[in-house]
Amino acid sequence: MSLPLPVDPELAPWLALLPALDVGDAAAARATVEALGAAAPPFVVPEGVESSEHRVPGAPDAPGVPVAVFRPVGAGTALPAVLYVHGGGFILEEGDGDLALAARWTAELGAVVVSVRYRLAPEHPYPAATDDCYAALEWLAGNSADLGVDPARIAVAGVSAGGGLAAAVALLARDRGGPALCFQLLDIPELDDRLETPSMREFTDTPVWNRPNAVHSWRAYLGADRAPDAPVPVYAAPARAEDLSGLPPAYVAVSDLDPLRDEGLDYAQRLVQAGVPTELHLFPGTFHGAAGFVPDSAVTRRMAEGALGALRRGLSI
Repeated sequence: MSLPLPVDPELAPWLALLPALDVGDAAAARATVEALGAAAPPFVVPEGVESSEHRVPGAPDAPGVPVAVFRPVGAGTALPAVLYVHGGGFILEEGDGDLALAARWTAELGAVVVSVRYRLAPEHPYPAATDDCYAALEWLAGNSADLGVDPARIAVAGVSAGGGLAAAVALLARDRGGPALCFQLLDIPELDDRLETPSMREFTDTPVWNRPNAVHSWRAYLGADRAPDAPVPVYAAPARAEDLSGLPPAYVAVSDLDPLRDEGLDYAQRLVQAGVPTELHLFPGTFHGAAGFVPDSAVTRRMAEGALGALRRGLSI
């Protein structure tokens, strides 16, 4: 697989080993992800972290939402908390991989982390995933005392499609007068259904994620029966929001060789222009999801450390 720009030297040897994902065939893509998970070491909750599973109330007329809660053992009360939203193009979930990141954040930050298992497209198009994530936030804030959480230190964080959903949750919380968020972490976020940025037009054959996958992803999420000229709500595609003022401080990370790069850059710039304190990082030579596939390179370690550092600052740890 060739790239139009130089890939980081430590990542280059891995290109031939990366899975070929085509989310246009959801069943096949899910089978590929499941096979990768089965080949990985089993997930073990880190020492000093306790976990529990819950089904929390969903939106009106919607089913309950499964969440996994990770909490430092014996940490007491008034802890910071993160609502974590996994990636997967609105179509996939990583299972143990999602849980491992949430648990690692708890171990590193001493925070409560709630990982939400939202309904997936195409079986459940918008607003299912957005509703599920917002319902999980309401549950987290509404049960802060029982969870030992400081309600003034709740952040939302997401990766890829989860980054777009995290941005949507922040918009919903602002517009509905819902739970106050102190921070939003948007990691390689999927934000814009219009697919018109230079990076989206350029990167048609990049590893893991490319323009064809983005087209299938948005078609699945917005619904196959949607009319081409039907309006797209800002809570589906946050890049369409005209007013970004009043949102919580943000950390936005993008990858150099990623079709989602420019929509992340644009969103960060617009947050700054709206008066939202925003930290932006572009990691050279990286492709979409590089930190998950090659976690031990210098650049992907910087990516992981950047997110952790941003959460520490955003949560006042």
